Amino acid sequence: MRALWRAPYGDRVGDLTIRPMTSDDVPAAERVSDEGFFDLDVRMRTVSDPEPTRRGDAHRAVWIERTRHLVTTDPGGCWVAEDDTGLVGIVTSYRRETLWCLATYAVLPGRQGRGIGKPLLAAALQHGRACTRGMLSASADPKALRIYHQAGFELHPQMSLTGILDRSAIPVVEKVRDGSAGDIDLMDSLDRATRGAAHGPDHALMLRTWHLLVSDTTTGSGYAYVNERGQLALLAASNRRTATRLLWAVLADGPEEVAVDHLTAANQWALDVGFAARLELHQKGCLGLRGMKPPAPYVHHGALL
Repeated sequence: MRALWRAPYGDRVGDLTIRPMTSDDVPAAERVSDEGFFDLDVRMRTVSDPEPTRRGDAHRAVWIERTRHLVTTDPGGCWVAEDDTGLVGIVTSYRRETLWCLATYAVLPGRQGRGIGKPLLAAALQHGRACTRGMLSASADPKALRIYHQAGFELHPQMSLTGILDRSAIPVVEKVRDGSAGDIDLMDSLDRATRGAAHGPDHALMLRTWHLLVSDTTTGSGYAYVNERGQLALLAASNRRTATRLLWAVLADGPEEVAVDHLTAANQWALDVGFAARLELHQKGCLGLRGMKPPAPYVHHGALL
């Protein structure tokens, strides 16, 4: 994978030190991420968007656990930039089989455009240099999208379905059960069929953090994780019918106010469900891909992809 710039990692870059992230850095890294993405949400907000909010305690705890997991599995893919004020930028990335994924990339508001982001992203890209595929979920930030395009990623628009669920539209959902660690081999197989690589150790993390639903029949298999807010976190299936069944199951057990994020044009089946449930469709950022097509039937997670 082509790097933007080869930084002297672990040494000073101007007034910065670029070094590997440690587990002790993670709470401070969460604050950098929260500040960065809250500022972005404020700047990019449209009239139809809800008022931006910071992470709640439950979401913050999930972020910290996920990032410590990535620091453990991929220490070479997680980096920080710091100066005498503390952490000013972060990046986390990881390799799963032949796939490299960018999980989080943020620079503190007010410090952007000062050469902090380039060495961080270069370090993360170097971690994926041997991978034949790449995947990231990007915001609508024009500067970030330009950087990802320059790094060799094709950009595919992402969409979100949002609104108040029309429960009268929910069909009878059958052949869906609660999942467990015994389903990991099935899920890894579905991952490879849809996105070209298993989630591997990430399934153990997701099982600790979220609720798993599985559908495994003679006509098709699939799984869906429901996040700490009761919304769809990730979905993979062997066919559209199974994916549709799982998405309806998630909506049926979820809150009245729905958000189904990270939909691509390759997953029209999800739009069928959303419109039937009287949800509204909005464009929201891009899925960046290298060496692969948009996965389907598949709804990726923003960080675990």
